[in-house]
This record gives sequence, C-alpha cells and structure tokens, in this order.
Amino acid sequence: MEPHRIVSREEWLAAHKAHLAEEKALTHARDVLAEKRRALPWVKVDTTYTFDTLQGRKTLADLFNGRSQLIVYHFMLGPDWEEGCPGCSFLSDHIDGALQHVEQRDVAYVAVSRAPLEKIEAFKKRMGWHFRWVSSFGSDFNYDYHVSFTPEQCEKGKVYYNFELNDVTAGGFDSDELPGVSVFYKDDAGDVFHTFSTYGRGGEPLIGTYNLLDLTPKGRDEEHNMMDWLRHHDRYDEVRRGADIGAAATGQASQHEAGRCCH
Repeated sequence: MEPHRIVSREEWLAAHKAHLAEEKALTHARDVLAEKRRALPWVKVDTTYTFDTLQGRKTLADLFNGRSQLIVYHFMLGPDWEEGCPGCSFLSDHIDGALQHVEQRDVAYVAVSRAPLEKIEAFKKRMGWHFRWVSSFGSDFNYDYHVSFTPEQCEKGKVYYNFELNDVTAGGFDSDELPGVSVFYKDDAGDVFHTFSTYGRGGEPLIGTYNLLDLTPKGRDEEHNMMDWLRHHDRYDEVRRGADIGAAATGQASQHEAGRCCH
C-alpha cells in the first residue's frame, strides 16, 4: 500500500465532512433511482415456463410461493458444468441471511440454472446454502431472459446481453451462461408480469462483502477484476495452507472453458 497523507484531527474532520456531503447526495440519488425503477412499465409473461424442483415440476407462477413478488437470480451453472460459477457463488453466499427479512415483505426468491436438478442440489449441499434453487433444463426461460446462449447464436458473432448486442470475443461474453437478476409480479388473478431485469454489475448491490471492503483503506484491492482473488468459499483454506493459487486459477479457467460456446 502506498504511503498515505497524514494530517491533524481538524483537517481530517474537515475532509470527512466534505465527503459526507457527497455520500448524502449519492444516497438521495439512489433513492430517486429506486423510485424510478419501481415506476418502470411491466410486460405480461404469456409463456408457461416450467422448472424442475424438489417438489416436482412447477410453473413460474408456482415459484412465487404464496407471495406477489419474485426475485429470480440467474445463476451460471450449465448442464455440462461440474460446479457453479465462482462469481455467482460469491453473490449467493449473501442470500440466506437476507431471506428471513425479505420474505416478510411479500417477496420470494429463487435461483435458476440450466443444470439438471441433481447437479444443482449437489453443489448447493457443498456450499451449505438453503435458498430455493430450481432447474430450467429443457425450458426456454434462460434463453428468453438473455442469460443463456445457443451455439447458433454465438456463431453469428454477437449475443444479446444487458439490453444490447455484444461481441462474443469480448471479455466475459465467451460463455454460454451469464448472470442476471429478474423480478416478477403476480396479481390477484394469477397473471405474471416481468417488472425488471439487471445484468453484469447490476447484481453487485446484493454483495454485502463489497460494501464492507469499500469502507477499508485498501478497498476491493483487485488488480484487474474480482476473479484475481475470488474463490468458492470452501477453497480459501486451501490457499491459506499454501496451495498453489495458480493451480486453483487454472481449475477455474477449466470450469469456465466447460461453459464456453464460442472458441
């Protein structure tokens, strides 16, 4: 860490008061943006999507679990992947503790992946998670919400992600699975509406670790991106015991390769 400027308590206080003014402005701007998000138009979901769950085959409407609002996390775990995406796993480590509060506000949460249910359940058990996680294997759900891509789509050189066409050779777009969050509402008549989706860094507000790191002098301390340091949470001990970090990174790269549709 580079040497930092050291000042008197008075100068420190003045600088922090100026910073507080900027933080308050950001908080107010975030409140306004959230209000605008809630006012966005909706679209009715006319397709009957079905999912494999531990309770059998369920429709999208069934996933609301008695509530009127549903958050879907599009978790990167393809049918032929051996384990879930480390970045999606990082985000998912923050979910269980929040759900006991979120569910009191008429909100259901579920993760969705294209992997078969048995593969999902095995990885979920390994990670020690309890949130609901269902399989969209055999369904168009992931494709319609632009988080999974067919080989034919990739062969065209561009895929539609984050509301725009992206070059498949660009960083992050060489996988047949990408992350996202979609939100739905179900009215009293049982009709389901798609209210919002966010992709890329749009899911970052769900990651409490970043909020903690952003408070510290070193911040996120990432040379390039999160994958410089991030591991599945059951692999940090391997690193601390002196395991070869390069080998771990190679393993992650192999996992990513397994999900590639464009080479």
